[in-house]
Amino acid sequence: MRAAVLNAIGDDKLELRDDVTTVDPGPHEVRIKVRASGICHSDLSAMDGTLPALAPGIVGHEGAGEIVDVGSAVEHLAPGDHVTVSFVPPCGACPSCLRGEPNLCAVHAIAAFTTPRFRLGETPVFGYAGLGTFAEELVVPASGAIKVDPDVPFETAALIACGVLTGVGAVLNTAKVRPGSTVVVIGCGGVGISVIQGARLAGATTIVAVDPVEGKHAIAKRFGATHATTPDGLEALKQQVTNAEGFDYAFDVVGLPVTIRSAWDSARRGGSVVVVGAGRGDAMVQFSAQELFLHDKKILGSFYGSSHVHHDTGQMLRFWRAGLLDLDGMISRRLPFDELNDGLATLRDGSTDVIRQVVTLG
Repeated sequence: MRAAVLNAIGDDKLELRDDVTTVDPGPHEVRIKVRASGICHSDLSAMDGTLPALAPGIVGHEGAGEIVDVGSAVEHLAPGDHVTVSFVPPCGACPSCLRGEPNLCAVHAIAAFTTPRFRLGETPVFGYAGLGTFAEELVVPASGAIKVDPDVPFETAALIACGVLTGVGAVLNTAKVRPGSTVVVIGCGGVGISVIQGARLAGATTIVAVDPVEGKHAIAKRFGATHATTPDGLEALKQQVTNAEGFDYAFDVVGLPVTIRSAWDSARRGGSVVVVGAGRGDAMVQFSAQELFLHDKKILGSFYGSSHVHHDTGQMLRFWRAGLLDLDGMISRRLPFDELNDGLATLRDGSTDVIRQVVTLG
């Protein structure tokens, strides 16, 4: 089958091959024919080593497709079912799952680093984040396949799998934004636009979008931002729209020390700073002990939007069906598999107004 192989960490291109195979599904696993996969910035982070990944490996973690085979112990899914995939399949029995934090379940995530799910000849090949949606088929734990109605387009379902759950979830689940709040969102890619849509859903009345690419400003406003600015203009706009107090909620969707610090500086005393962007393990952010004490701000990490994937996927689709969540409008480019590296290069460039690119695989 066709698959995009990362041969070594640090490669800036994936090798597009047609001779990759998957392992057979175990009793509690399913095989999925991938129909659509979003290109997420975390895929670049896997390639350059910002986020942990193994090579040789298949990148891609935001996808949707159709069940083609199920393990002997799988009863809730059947061939022909349409599903999204999750890079954090909840086991349902670990301490994180039992206390209602399934997005922090590490059982299957750890297994993904020890259990290769693809093969290239006799060479074992790993799936990034336990997935590898830049392949025509993949094998995943059954709990990582979330059934969706067959009328949901695969490309729409794929966006929910990562970007939408991460962004909207950061607003509704992590921050629990209140109606009437003021919000600033730093970074207006696919996840940032999802945060903006989440803030609008939550009833925020002021939503400021921040991005150095001015072409994204009008797009951000189309999805719900009330104001937009480059980073250089943020302080002046904060003074204007919050009477110099600062925002109730500041979301960093970039993951750099400078943007996290900017989110902190933009939040009011007593406000919340929500870190959504995935940064490097050695990227350090500095705060003084005194400001942490005096300002009473809450710093909240938001991994996968604090989502309960089996519940929240359905919720996102209900928002979409009600016209409250624009998923289709987030897709800037649709690419065939052969143009995958062009899509990665476009995302890496960072100077375009592209929000989300989707690779279709049949």
